[in-house]
Amino acid sequence: MVADPLGPARVAVLGRPIGHSLSPVLHRAAYAELGLTDWSYQAIECTEDRFGSWFAGLGPQWRGLSLTMPLKQVAIPLLDEVTDLVRVVGAVNTVTWDADRRSLGHNTDVHGIVEALRSVGVSTVRSACILGSGATARSALAALAQLGCSDVVVLGRPVDPAEEVLAMAERLGVRAVRGGLEQVDVALAAEVVIATLPAAPAAAWASTLPASRPAGVLLDVTYDPWPTPAATAWTSADGVAVGGFEMLLNQAAAQVPLMTGRPAPIDVMRIAGEKALRG
Repeated sequence: MVADPLGPARVAVLGRPIGHSLSPVLHRAAYAELGLTDWSYQAIECTEDRFGSWFAGLGPQWRGLSLTMPLKQVAIPLLDEVTDLVRVVGAVNTVTWDADRRSLGHNTDVHGIVEALRSVGVSTVRSACILGSGATARSALAALAQLGCSDVVVLGRPVDPAEEVLAMAERLGVRAVRGGLEQVDVALAAEVVIATLPAAPAAAWASTLPASRPAGVLLDVTYDPWPTPAATAWTSADGVAVGGFEMLLNQAAAQVPLMTGRPAPIDVMRIAGEKALRG
């Protein structure tokens, strides 16, 4: 292999908290399979107030960043260019640099959600329900729009502002209405439910689900621990549930070619991720 003139390549996932992230396992497995022995991928704890100064000091050895909360919005004004999808969603989870060291922002979360739903047979959607209204909820809305969804109900807590996700729905031509988490009948009747809530409110919501069989598929974006209380309640009532690992795997597989210029070995990444979760 010809040595990289820029030296060993660095990539990292940033956010807070970050110690639980499975991204290093997935990316390291990909780099090893691709023979990129001089590439490293690490997890870095970083808050919103620290990110700007840290980002400004990055040298040419940096080839990519994976961003988790709370950095998906903070990073946008710091980038030289973002994709149209980032502009629509208002969230960036991937940063790369071009040959002129211009920083580019991407969103692969939407792809991850689409592929997670396809993994359980969902290829088109008419009506859906999203639990939560943050950055992941906006990515979920964009994914649903790509699958043809025209009607969405956004269920959240009174403390969860939903203005951004509702405004985004209007831009996408999706009819969206706001409701409360107590409206479990809405979720049970939807073709697809995407749960983007933090662990505690998600568990509280799951405890309110009746034993009646849900009409559609549940995608819970949490991947560890799995199954979540919501997934357990859903499948106990003979519903179909898919976890956040499918979303994480597919969004990471979309990041690999953006960062390395090579196709992602997704089967190898899957094996590594599943082994880490079992461990």
